[in-house]
Amino acid sequence: MRAVVQRADGASVVVDGETVGEFTGEGLCVLVGVTHDDTKEKAAQLARKLWTIRMLTDERSCSDTNAPLLVISQFTLYGDARKGRRPTWNAAAPGTLAEPLVDTVVSELRTLGATVTTGHFGAQMRVTLTNDGPFTVLLDI
Repeated sequence: MRAVVQRADGASVVVDGETVGEFTGEGLCVLVGVTHDDTKEKAAQLARKLWTIRMLTDERSCSDTNAPLLVISQFTLYGDARKGRRPTWNAAAPGTLAEPLVDTVVSELRTLGATVTTGHFGAQMRVTLTNDGPFTVLLDI
């Protein structure tokens, strides 16, 4: 699994003109990609990492401050543009594998005590955030 994690001072996601997930104040905006060999165990590991990674002010984590997370599925994180001008998506898992694993990340975060909002899997989404720092980390699990 791959995640782009951004410390944000507010973030939101809009689908079909409706805000479906958002938070205000400090939190993490997380884009999650799934590849073919990912498992529920990797999804749970990613959730634990997101909950405890020290990216917030004063090197604190969401678990320290109860900061919210906005989790968005994004298959394009496994795009490959090394050849030519058009990316390929061969490394991205199909929706039938990816959607349940993104759902597992979200449910595991909630089990840990996190406040989590999400987008809609496979939808055309508009994600807005104020990157605080900027502070962005790429996680590969």
